[in-house]
Amino acid sequence: MVQVDLYFGRDIAGKAEVSDTQWARFVDDEVTPRFPAGLTVTDARGQYRDTQTGQIAREHSKRLTLLLDDMAAARPRLEAIAEAYKARFQQQSVLRVEGPVCAAF
Repeated sequence: MVQVDLYFGRDIAGKAEVSDTQWARFVDDEVTPRFPAGLTVTDARGQYRDTQTGQIAREHSKRLTLLLDDMAAARPRLEAIAEAYKARFQQQSVLRVEGPVCAAF
């Protein structure tokens, strides 16, 4: 299988933070319909260099983990989730990390 981790920053353009309610609605609207078999969400704290200002930014984040057996079919759905999050919460990017894993259910 392939483990995919998506990292979603919660800072909205330095003005506010994506609330737990907003996050839950996003998962319900955008993630679950695309990956109904299951997922894991964990809270994270990250930092990155802002591409517009060059400054180091720190923010609360969400890490979404999926275990997938067909990456070719999953890629468009993963990209749609990232694009939806960027549009909804004015984000520059959503980090995606993927790699092979040995998993059994």
